Amino acid sequence: MEALGENLETMPRVPLADHHVAALHRLGRIRTYAEGEVVVEAGDPMDSFVYVLDGEIEVVDPRSRNRLMESSIGPTQFMGEIAFLNAGANILPMRAAKPTRTLEVPRQAMLDLMARVPELSDHVIGVFSARRRRQFELKNSAVKLIGADRDAAVQKVEQFLSRNRIPFESLDLDGSDNETLAACNLTGHRPSVILGQDHMLDDPTPRKVAQYLHLDLDVCCETLYDLLIVGGGPAGVAASVYAGSEGLCALTIEDTAIGGQAGTSSRIENYMGFPTGISGADLVYRGQIQAMKFGTRFAMPRSVEGLVRRSDGTFCAQLDDGDEVCAKAVLVATGVQYRRLPLDRLEAFEGAGIFYAATDMEARFCHNTEAVVVGGGNSAGQAAMYLSRTATCVHVVVRGNSLAASMSNYLTQRLEADPAIKIHYDTEITDLHGDSHLEAVTFTTPTGERVIDTRALFVMIGAAPNTGWLSGLVETDDRGFVKTGAQVGRERPYETATDGVFAVGDVRSGSVKRVASAVGEGSVVVSRIWSYLDRLAVPASTV
Repeated sequence: MEALGENLETMPRVPLADHHVAALHRLGRIRTYAEGEVVVEAGDPMDSFVYVLDGEIEVVDPRSRNRLMESSIGPTQFMGEIAFLNAGANILPMRAAKPTRTLEVPRQAMLDLMARVPELSDHVIGVFSARRRRQFELKNSAVKLIGADRDAAVQKVEQFLSRNRIPFESLDLDGSDNETLAACNLTGHRPSVILGQDHMLDDPTPRKVAQYLHLDLDVCCETLYDLLIVGGGPAGVAASVYAGSEGLCALTIEDTAIGGQAGTSSRIENYMGFPTGISGADLVYRGQIQAMKFGTRFAMPRSVEGLVRRSDGTFCAQLDDGDEVCAKAVLVATGVQYRRLPLDRLEAFEGAGIFYAATDMEARFCHNTEAVVVGGGNSAGQAAMYLSRTATCVHVVVRGNSLAASMSNYLTQRLEADPAIKIHYDTEITDLHGDSHLEAVTFTTPTGERVIDTRALFVMIGAAPNTGWLSGLVETDDRGFVKTGAQVGRERPYETATDGVFAVGDVRSGSVKRVASAVGEGSVVVSRIWSYLDRLAVPASTV
């Protein structure tokens, strides 16, 4: 299956071309570091591209302050990883292992150079992606999670980091190794999130960790964006790529994780160009990197809670915590979310046995237990196939008497042929059992009830549109999906009834609920938005 980034261990080491280095010299300045001097600390913003002229820079363990790995960065190499594109933060400390001389270029100047020189851009992004992959695989990070399996708040942080491909280390409270014991002593043997060397995060949330890593960005500056894209699923990220490539000043806001609902799919096999399959998170993450290369910024996890149109025609979105960001045009790409089961104690078990995604992180909770997947769509089918690798048995619960109308044929055939998967038609879940963690569920069929022991229930039913934040500015159908095109008397298929507001992907009324169609709509709509902005003939300026 396709993954993001090459293997850093086998990747050929190729220095930058001489004329690329010469360009860096024209833009940057020389700095020197004494042996042992810190070059960057974990949490410091990536505001410079650091190229090593002489010496050696090593990665430092944020807790022991010892050298973390054998490899280091020497002459003709450069620091950084993929977060550099989005003005993120350094995940690990780095220091000079010997007297070192560097050439440092301001981040924006480096991005402008990369935009002008594609060969340089390809080289840098290739190395950055390989490093992120290596960090993620080795779990090298200044973010340490303890007891995610026992605490819903810590588990939400883990889900956020995992789905956004942000390196972190997760420790079991019952672990007996020295590192786990030291961390547990620091936290009083309670589920916790530790940042850097010894900062324990009070009331951990994804937003607090994102602030530490500079992922939520300072979006509420005085810039009037050309385009505000709300939603970071396939449609929103595709639009982000094309908006950046067309030179628009664009900002994409995502409230959970890049990838949207598609990001919860562990394996997508029917998307063109990936014959061996690719996870939804990796597919959309690749698009995010493309978009950032072209200058589109991403802020997460930030949610839009309201939208107003000012007298001058611009739009201002009210964000969580009372922040505000303004743009000349808005693209609604908020997609849909799985509906929740109408069951008592559902909320109490969310994060304690009930999940809405089936990725590596959730799959580990299925060891030595039977898993239950509720739903009859492709996401449910992909989840069942993936979870069957770790669970003793996967039960697929379907309200109807067939999967033909809701699931791709290739998936249905695989589910029916897999001995580790049992499909229950004409079945509903009517009760949840357990104390602090889910322990069993009740299946109800026309012939009676049956209790299934399980500690992992995956809910993937229906689709509710995320449109409440639009504040009535656009027309929606009776289910809340945004009306566009001919539905509201417009010639263009992705225009809403309000000038300057467009909608694409699953949130649009009448759309095809598939990743490929969402990507197509997000790609095509940018030309319409560009034409709209061109008619305004107002250059990007300050508010």
